Order: sequence, then C-alpha cells, then structure tokens
Amino acid sequence: MAKMLKDTLKTIEVYKTQNPHYEELLAILEEILILREEYRRKLTADVFPVDERLITSKIEGGLPLIDLSQGDYDLTQPREYFFDLLRIAEKRAPGETRELARKIKEGEEDFRELVLSAFYGDETAAVEDAEGEDADDTFDLIDLFLEECLRPAFERVAAKYGDVVLKSKWKEGYCPICGKEPKIGEIKEEEGRRYLFCNQCGIEWPFLRIKCPFCGNEEQQTLAYFTVEDDERYRVDVCNECKRYIKIVDFREMKEEANLDIEDITTLHLDMLATEEGYD
Repeated sequence: MAKMLKDTLKTIEVYKTQNPHYEELLAILEEILILREEYRRKLTADVFPVDERLITSKIEGGLPLIDLSQGDYDLTQPREYFFDLLRIAEKRAPGETRELARKIKEGEEDFRELVLSAFYGDETAAVEDAEGEDADDTFDLIDLFLEECLRPAFERVAAKYGDVVLKSKWKEGYCPICGKEPKIGEIKEEEGRRYLFCNQCGIEWPFLRIKCPFCGNEEQQTLAYFTVEDDERYRVDVCNECKRYIKIVDFREMKEEANLDIEDITTLHLDMLATEEGYD
C-alpha cells in the first residue's frame, strides 16, 4: 500500500505540470491521500461489519453489502478522520471550518446526519444546515471530506469481499459494496470492457458498455458519448433517456491503468461540458 501511495504521489506531480489549472486541487488530493493512508493503518476493527450469511442473497437481489442508512454504525473513527481532513480546509478558510468542527463536537450538529446527507446526494443541504449560508469553494471541500471520511472503512470492506462480489457477476450500475453511484469509469482489457469506479470505497466492477448505469437503458439509439479536442483517451457516456452522464477514460494504447481518483479531478472540465449540454 505504501508503494501504491508513493506511485500515486509521483503521478500527481506529473499531472500538476501537465495540468497547471488543476494544481491546487491536486495538491489537496495529495494531502488527502497521505492522511487516508494514515487512517487505513489506524483502523483496528470493521466500522461496517458484514453478515457473511447474507452476502449471496444480497448480491442476487441487487443489494449492496452495506446500507449506510440502516444499522447503528460506530462512526467514531470516521469522525476523527473528518476533523483531521478539516485541517486541510482550515489553511484556506479557518473560520468556517473551525466553526463547523465546534458545532459537531458540542452536539449542535449531528455528524451522522451530515454524513448521510452527503452520502445520499444532498451535500449542499448538509453544509448549509451546518453553516447557515450558501456553499462556496470551502464548503465544496467539506462536502468532499464528508464523503472521504468513510473511505478507509469502506475500503476495508472492499478488500475483504471485493473478489466475492466480482466473481458473482454483479450487474448493477451502483457500487456492490456501498451502493454509491459512479462518477467515472475506465475501458480495460483487449476486448474493451467498461469498468465503473466507486469514489466512496475505491472498488471497480465490470458493466455493459451499451447500457446506462443509472436507469438501465439499453437502447443504442438513445445512448451516446462525446469527446473533447479529439482526445480519445477521455470521453463522456450519456443517456438521452434519463439525461445522466459518466466520464470514461481509456489508457489501453498507453498500456497504462488509470488512477481514477486523480482522473476524476483532472476531468472536471468534462463535468462542466456535460452539465452545459443538459446532463446531470
């Protein structure tokens, strides 16, 4: 794992040079990855225990192994990780982040409710509730940290059961571990299989190329993709039924495997283009 982190940090340095407009975001990612590795090592028990007797029935029923909305999970360690992550934001806006930390520590804000709001897609509401004002760049970071604080714990589940899930031929467009929808994926292997990536727990799983991961649409006429500046390494798959999109990278010609944590940041221009075209 340490070697993987070292390689990732080297890749980030290369990308900073190639993509100077993303330098600040990549610097933040560097800090997150170093802190993430520390918390991986600190985890001494499963935050999200899995009842192994139910794995087969859950997978067959299209249910992820973990349902964050159910169960009285002990979020003590994710909470500690979140406070450490806030120090990254404090360098940029100390007043706002310190106030949020104070409210959580003193019980004015429920950390679990903030995490649930962020996890289920109501990030802005979560931050506005906590801060009482519109989200800006600082609050975007807080949204990110509410998601990130769960990642080491979810990675632990993915490491234990990922192979079992993948061998089961999971067919859903959402993550088999935590149920989160993907934002980015990758084309791999000689036959060009499409894999989806979960930013929440770091797992990848194969998914049909001619199928929308969000609504299940398989009508080729309503599925499309676009690229930017004829760079075939990056594209956006879109569905004209549900008007959703997912970013896809293809590094096969370079004989490289993408680091999708990094690629998700350095393809933010694709998110903006997709949004301008009317996709969510």
